[in-house]
Amino acid sequence: MQGLKRRLTYVVLYEGLALVLLSITFNVLSDEGLAHAGVLGALTVLIAVSWNFIYNLLFECWEARQTTRGRSLARRVGHAAGFEVSLLLLTLPLFAWWLQLSLFDAFLLDAGLTLFFVFFTFIYNWGFDRVFGLPLAAQ
Repeated sequence: MQGLKRRLTYVVLYEGLALVLLSITFNVLSDEGLAHAGVLGALTVLIAVSWNFIYNLLFECWEARQTTRGRSLARRVGHAAGFEVSLLLLTLPLFAWWLQLSLFDAFLLDAGLTLFFVFFTFIYNWGFDRVFGLPLAAQ
């Protein structure tokens, strides 16, 4: 699977799993209930879906210009960490506002989620490539 079809499949599966995990986490942390947590989860996923699509497009453009083909451990770690750190910067203000947290507390929450999602992203990407094969840029 290649191109747009690959990217859309990747994003839909990834963000669907993320929405479930985020909604549960936000529900545990909020006194507002599951609906409030679910809306924050959905907003977070909307931001992440948009950014994920753009980030992976940029990553694959960069990857296509590399002389070394394939996805090594270092490349996979760099991909996952780069995505999560940039997403943290995009979601931090939303978490602080929605959950009525200080920026520091929102940062701690976001950092905890980011740490979890670095591992989740690494495992997800490895599994996705095993099921659907590598994109042409990495072959």
